[in-house]
Amino acid sequence: MNNQDYGNIKSLNVHQLKKLQKEKEEGKDFYLLDVRTSEEKKYSDIGGKLLPLQEIEKRYLELEGKEDKAIIVYCHHGVRSFHACMFLQEKGFNNLLNLEGGIDAWSLQIDEKVPRY
Repeated sequence: MNNQDYGNIKSLNVHQLKKLQKEKEEGKDFYLLDVRTSEEKKYSDIGGKLLPLQEIEKRYLELEGKEDKAIIVYCHHGVRSFHACMFLQEKGFNNLLNLEGGIDAWSLQIDEKVPRY
């Protein structure tokens, strides 16, 4: 991990996420959380549970039981996911990672087949 610290919110880049995906196949687990809108997810997707930022205050309890895994949060560019991480941290989730550059960075650096918008 990059271990960049923005108010105790750690981040990782898309190359680190790609590496973690390979490790997940080998048994290392994490939970991918998409905080974009459902319309954005329909257009461009790299997986994970959809929990839009505007609904997170009402629905964050859906993440209970995931505390033992790293929760990697992403959005379009990394801003909404950062805010989601801050909120979830306030609610007691401690193993959070914000995806730097979001799905846009994924499209640019990892998989150009993922549509940009």
